[in-house]
Amino acid sequence: MATQEAFASRTAERTAVRRRPAVVALWTVQVLLAVFLIVASGLPKFAGQQDAVQTFTKIGWGQWFRYFTGVVEVAGGVGLLVPRLAGLASLGLIGVMAGAVVTQVFVLEPAWATFPAVLGVVFGVISHAHRRETAALLDRVLRR
Repeated sequence: MATQEAFASRTAERTAVRRRPAVVALWTVQVLLAVFLIVASGLPKFAGQQDAVQTFTKIGWGQWFRYFTGVVEVAGGVGLLVPRLAGLASLGLIGVMAGAVVTQVFVLEPAWATFPAVLGVVFGVISHAHRRETAALLDRVLRR
């Protein structure tokens, strides 16, 4: 019995060692995306950057939608940095990127739809990697 426990312990250690680079890579990507969402995408919308104002004028939903989008992007970026919220934040950001793809294709410039599409796939990978934390969070919230 002790041999089986020792084998199981060594196997768990090897798995953890192999997973460590993947976990570091995942969190590196999450931090970089969070910085992008907060600094390069969300905050310029709040600051009234000229190209953001023009883009949302072309969309035709009014400037309130620029602020709303900025709030969602900043919230998503912050959520990516919180371990318990990262999966849920990435799921929400998939929706944001889907909206961005549709907007690029039908309203703005179809050639630019590739960037949010790729980001949506990356957010899908992140949400998949955090699926256990997301399930636990939703289970805790729905039980109360």
